[in-house]
Amino acid sequence: MNNVLAIIMGGGQGSRLFPLTHKRSKPAVPLAGKYRIVDIPISNCINSGIRQMYVLTQFNSESLNRHVTTGYKFDHFGENFVRVLAAQQTPGDNNWYQGTADAVRQNLSYFLENPYQYFLILSGDQLYRMDFRRMLNEHRKTGADVTIATTPVPREPARAFGLMHTNADSRITRFVEKPGNDDAALDQLVMPAELLSSVDLPPDEERFQASMGIYLFNRTVLEEALKNDFQDFGKHIIPGIIQEKNVYSHIFTGYWEDIGTIASYYEANLECTRIVPKFNFFDSHNPIYTRARLLPASKINNASIEEALLSDGCIITDATIRRSIIGVRSVIERGCEITDTIIIGSDYYNKIEILEDASIEERPIKIGQNTRIHRAIVDKNASIGRNVVIHPRDRVNEDNEWCHIRDGIVVIPKGSVIPDDTIV
Repeated sequence: MNNVLAIIMGGGQGSRLFPLTHKRSKPAVPLAGKYRIVDIPISNCINSGIRQMYVLTQFNSESLNRHVTTGYKFDHFGENFVRVLAAQQTPGDNNWYQGTADAVRQNLSYFLENPYQYFLILSGDQLYRMDFRRMLNEHRKTGADVTIATTPVPREPARAFGLMHTNADSRITRFVEKPGNDDAALDQLVMPAELLSSVDLPPDEERFQASMGIYLFNRTVLEEALKNDFQDFGKHIIPGIIQEKNVYSHIFTGYWEDIGTIASYYEANLECTRIVPKFNFFDSHNPIYTRARLLPASKINNASIEEALLSDGCIITDATIRRSIIGVRSVIERGCEITDTIIIGSDYYNKIEILEDASIEERPIKIGQNTRIHRAIVDKNASIGRNVVIHPRDRVNEDNEWCHIRDGIVVIPKGSVIPDDTIV
């Protein structure tokens, strides 16, 4: 796999994940208590034997850069690396990335410096576990110029995806971008029964091949595909290249979730708290890597905890926690009740603040006594007082002094201070 370079797309502003992306890039958003979203594609690459990776980003990239550079250190005398490439002005182009294809085009000179034969382009906002060696083996076996990873989905979810249609040999013959309510177009994209049987799905089920945004290009094909002004792979490059090159589908049937919205991020995280979750972070053969923080073990003082993930360095005292994720360094005081909630945690236990009168005070980062939180995401470094109630009630989308509500989920922004007795 040394002749494969992985290119991880960091995404744009991440507006669908606001306010989690207000002060960080989308790949740097915390995940499952102790990870970040970018850890998923990086870990999949490492577990597949790919150890040369670039992460492309342009918005709020400092925390992502810090996470990657401190977390992924290979042999100093080897050629393995994970590097962040932020958008920059160059002699040939002074624009920011205009799309996925434009981002790769602007950095193509870096990618071509070494004699890589294959370029694996990955999305930075998906939760899945995939062995890219299988994809590469299929790519070589079929003699493909481009291989696109797809996942079989039923009719209703298929309406929101870019869909591929293939023949019985998995060669892609047609691509339709998000057909929506066009049932006539969907009827022409149903997977052949032979393909369903080949991936152990019942041949009489109706499935469609949804693009996962994962592309494997041959070197010369990628160069040719970017000799234009097209901005995006899914919308512009792929539809055209299907007609000109040998483009094949690699069908993936494992768990895969796009976590680019607040609702999908919330559900994917809480899914991890189930007794048998769809995504297994406990797979010893294919671990998910992240930055080591060297924190102490969490301390639990007489708490009631059901279906929860507890991260390192937490202190929980006489609290009730159900179907929730408790992030690193969380301090939860006596009498708190936290249900269906993601507590992202903290970068430190206390914060030193300089007040307007130039005096200095220490603000503890914690959830105060008797606070109740339901169906919420509490971002990092939030200081929540005593007897606070955080609950979406019947609100779906709203912005107020304390929070942003998206899809019926309360999001408390990073660094928020909520006084005692506040009802959010």
